[in-house]
Formats: sequence, structure tokens, C-alpha cells
Amino acid sequence: MGPGLQLSQRLTQSLVLAPQLQQSLALLQAPSLELKALVQQELQQNPVLEEISEQELDARDKSPGSDDGETPITPDFAEPPEDVKFDAAAERLANDPVDDFQAEFEKLVQMDQDWRDHFSQTNVVTRSSAEDEERREFMFNSITVEASLAQHLLEQVRDTDLNDEDRAIAELLIGNIDDYGYLMATVEELAATANLPVEKILSVLKVVQGFEPAGVGARDLRECLLIQLERAGKTETIEYRIIRDHMDALGKRKIPDIARGTGQPVDEIQNALARIARLEPRPGRAFLPVVEQYVAPEVFVAKNGEDFTVTTNDEQIPHLRISNVYKDLMSAGENNAEVRNYIREKIRAGKFLIKSLHQRQTTICNIGKEIVKRQREFMEKGVAHLKPMTMSQVADAVGVHETTVSRAVSGKYIETPQGVFEMKYFFTAGLQNAHGADVSNTSVKDMIAEIFKNENTAKPLSDQEVVKMLTAKGINIARRTVAKYRDELGILPSNLRRVY
Repeated sequence: MGPGLQLSQRLTQSLVLAPQLQQSLALLQAPSLELKALVQQELQQNPVLEEISEQELDARDKSPGSDDGETPITPDFAEPPEDVKFDAAAERLANDPVDDFQAEFEKLVQMDQDWRDHFSQTNVVTRSSAEDEERREFMFNSITVEASLAQHLLEQVRDTDLNDEDRAIAELLIGNIDDYGYLMATVEELAATANLPVEKILSVLKVVQGFEPAGVGARDLRECLLIQLERAGKTETIEYRIIRDHMDALGKRKIPDIARGTGQPVDEIQNALARIARLEPRPGRAFLPVVEQYVAPEVFVAKNGEDFTVTTNDEQIPHLRISNVYKDLMSAGENNAEVRNYIREKIRAGKFLIKSLHQRQTTICNIGKEIVKRQREFMEKGVAHLKPMTMSQVADAVGVHETTVSRAVSGKYIETPQGVFEMKYFFTAGLQNAHGADVSNTSVKDMIAEIFKNENTAKPLSDQEVVKMLTAKGINIARRTVAKYRDELGILPSNLRRVY
């Protein structure tokens, strides 16, 4: 048979997450700040949901027994009673007032028109004068905006006496300088792009390298440091010779080799290295945008006598309920089947959202309680007493799946008496000490960091010596594990830590 098209049927089974389950997992995994945005988006899409104001919550907290005819709320979320059925016939409650939707709609229209009239009259009466407009324009023009490195360099190009062709080359060079101030493209690549001789590019690059900040436009670290020393008039110093002739040995801190190569004593080389350390390896650092990361703890742990209390952060999450207006519309028999079905589906979706939010808070609170229960010594004494703990252990204790714990702690923080920590911080593997007790690898890392911090820099400790010191403390650990933890802590090997 030749090639052709044909149809065939096949029956298969596959696991597919329902949309509601996907929404529930997204709510569980989202941190509180992102969760607030998700809930606000759902409020805009679902008209039957409404947010309870803080004033109403405070009033209900003060008078919990009051009944004003609205749906009762829980301390966390306003959830309709489970026995309420959203059927047109069953929802008609005896002696309950039924809102006139058309009358309420007309009131809203009239209120909107009144506000429009009010603002139009206000704008006529309080029209800004020319002086007010000038003052307002001055205020907006006075708002400072941090200039980027590229803008700063382009402003300096305008102050030079370069001709139009050289200015175009300078702008091309600046466009290839990264945020740290280094030229990312080679001179040959730029010459091919501009269809100009390499010598022409180099001459303009020399001008750009004379701009502020010192060292900008360099092609590597060596050239960056040399430019800074040349700008300071230190071309005849030892540090200039070290950077120019012994950059590889400097990167590996081979001080004896540098001393032999320069013919200078070790003490003088150390002093020169201290002066080199004061140079700026990233000239564009001052122009980098300041990115501040804000976190809102999901769980609060507080000491209450001899025990610890665990509470969840409910302030960041809007308190929701089903609007009585739409429930009254359902109870009114004047709506057609299409309207009733639409409202019924929206109410079901709203109830599921409220239930998912409540379940999310409950799950996170239970996980937080289990963390505090297993890490009580950490809460009282600090990082050195952190115990190993896995997500499967917490999942078994809480009664959920391990993946649920992973989603619940992802990107979330807990505020403890020892500070604010990411919830994943408490899930660590462990080592056994000489007494058979488990010790968290985070605690071992803290011990290793303290050992290296207090070492003699003239005779830095080797990894094997650290193993012996930990063994004396009852921690059984391999040398390769110490080397791994040392790398994770950002500590150099002993031959690069030695200070002569």
C-alpha cells in the first residue's frame, strides 16, 4: 500500500488534573503576596464573590453572637453553611426579605450619575490656575530617576569633541558594555559589524575607557584594574607590576611566586595585595538597580510560657463570602433557567475557592506545628540544635502526601524566636554522632564555618584536620563531605587561604 491518511479509534486511560484541583494546588503553592493577587483576580472574574471589609470583621469579632441576616463567617474565611442548597426552589427561605435587583440596579445608576455631576461641578469650580499647573509640573520634573550605566556613558560622549563617525562608534561600544562595566564583544567583532578597521575601534575604545567610572570598557579584570591604576598615576608601583605580569599567580594567591618574580619581600607583596583589594573589580556596580525583596511570613511562632504557639498569617489573604444579592436572585422565581444556571455555577466556584483557601491555611498551619514540634530545641537554642527532618516524616504526621508538603513550604517563610527562615530550611539530611543521635547537616556546616573563622590564617586548616576536630566533638564525617560543605560555604582551599 502506498502512503495515505486513515482514521482509527483507540481507548486509553490517563490521569488528568481537573481545573478545580489545579486551582487548589496553585493556591497552596503560591506565597501569600502572590496568593492575594490570585484572589483579587478571582474576585474580578466571579461576580458572586465579595470581600468582607476590616470594619465588618472587627465588628463581628466584638459581637460574635449578633445576627444581621447575612451568611455567618468563620474566623479565617466567610464560608456559606454546608446545608444551604443552591436550588431555585429550596433557596426560598421563609420570611426572608428578597432584594429587588432592578430597584437596586437603578439606585446604583442614580448614584453613579450623582457622582459624575458632583465631579463635573467640582472641576469647574476648582479649576487649577496657571501657577498651580506650573507648580505641579515642577513637582513631577523634580522626581529623581536613577540613570543607568549606559545613560551615564552616553552623556559623557556628548561632552567629548568626537566627530559624528567616532560618536557612532562610541555608542556601538557602549551598547556592548554590560551592567558591570565590561565590554562583552571583541574588537574584531565590532570592527566587522561596523565595517571599519580594528585600529579605528581601538582608538575610540581608548576614549570610552577614559570615562567615569574608572575601569569601564575593560575587556577583562586585568585591564580593568590596570586602567584604575593608570588613572591614579600608579604605573610605577608594585601593584601595577603584579597585575600586569603576575595576574595568574595573583588569582591563585601564590605569594611566594609573586615575590620571586618581582624581587620583593613577602611583606611588601602582602601590602601591595591589600592595596589591590581596594580597587573596584566591577566598575558599573554603583549603577546597578537596587532590588529589594520583601517576604511576608506565612507562619508565626511565639513563645508562650513553656510552649510555642503557631499561627498563620491571614492578614494578607482577603476574607471572602458569597454575596447575598445573588442568593436572593436565585430564590426569586422570575429568572430564566440560563440565568439560574450561570449564578449556580458561579456560586459553586466561589464556594470551592473559599474552601480551598481555608484548606490551604489549615495545611500550612499543621505543617508549621509539626516543624515546631520536631525542632523545639532549635526554637529555644538556635541553629546548632537543628535536627534532620524529611518531608515524608512531616507528611506522615500531618496526614497528607509528601508532594503536598513540598508545595506548601515552597517559597514560604516562618517567623521564629530565632529569626525569619524559609520553611524549606528545616528540611535537611543528617549525620550521626558518636552517641548515635542524628545531627542536621546545617548544624555541621555551621560548626565548619566557625572552625574556619577562628583558624590561624598563617597556617590554615586542611580538610583532614577539620575532620579530626569534628570527630573530637563526636561528629563522624568524611573528608570529602567536609570539602563539599566548605565549597557550599564559599571557603577557599587551605593553599588559597594562607596569608604569609
